[in-house]
Amino acid sequence: MGRAYQNRKDSMAKTSDAKARVYSKYGREIYVIAKSGGIDPAGNLSLRSVIDRAKKDQVPTHVIDKAIDKAKGGAGENFEVARYEGYGPGNCMVIVDCLTDNASRTFNDVRLCFTKTKTKIGTQGSVSHMFDHLTILRFSGLDEEDVLDALLIADVDVVDIENEEGMLTVFAPHTESFKAKQTLSESFGEINYDVDEIQFIAQNTTSLLGEDVDVFATFMDMLEDLDDVQNVFHNVA
Repeated sequence: MGRAYQNRKDSMAKTSDAKARVYSKYGREIYVIAKSGGIDPAGNLSLRSVIDRAKKDQVPTHVIDKAIDKAKGGAGENFEVARYEGYGPGNCMVIVDCLTDNASRTFNDVRLCFTKTKTKIGTQGSVSHMFDHLTILRFSGLDEEDVLDALLIADVDVVDIENEEGMLTVFAPHTESFKAKQTLSESFGEINYDVDEIQFIAQNTTSLLGEDVDVFATFMDMLEDLDDVQNVFHNVA
């Protein structure tokens, strides 16, 4: 599996404007998860996970609290998940995950990013079949065999487990996320996850050459600038 799960990690918070966009994206995700699954992180593991990620990305507490308070009210905006995929610069494969209150607007905005870079947005399933949709849990302080045994006994479908100098990374189907975390918690107590995410991991990667490198950087910047875009996954090494 390697460290491919880090491929999508592009630095997003280099300027104050970029930080504001990061805060907005997290605020929206926290609001949606809290509204659908409850505002208590102890009973909503998805909420706990996104709050932990937000804190690691230095999202201020007041941004997190505001999103939860908004969800607590019950009313407010209604967002839906939208996913787009296609071929980016150098024919790389791209998946764009969004949260939107206007699917038509979001589709047009995402399509424009493809159009302006002379690349092609595809239909649903056009590239996603070349990715594995996985939950990724990275943590330290536990024995690899003990972790694997606990997960297998609980019938968690473990795709892979890596051990890099005591730092364990567990890969499992995205549908196993709750079950895997619950099993680890019940078996070993509180775990401080270095990574707790669901990602699309490319089955094969590609390298870009020449002008495609710069066009890809521009393409990624355009997508990250869109308020509705939450995550961009690709197969560029």
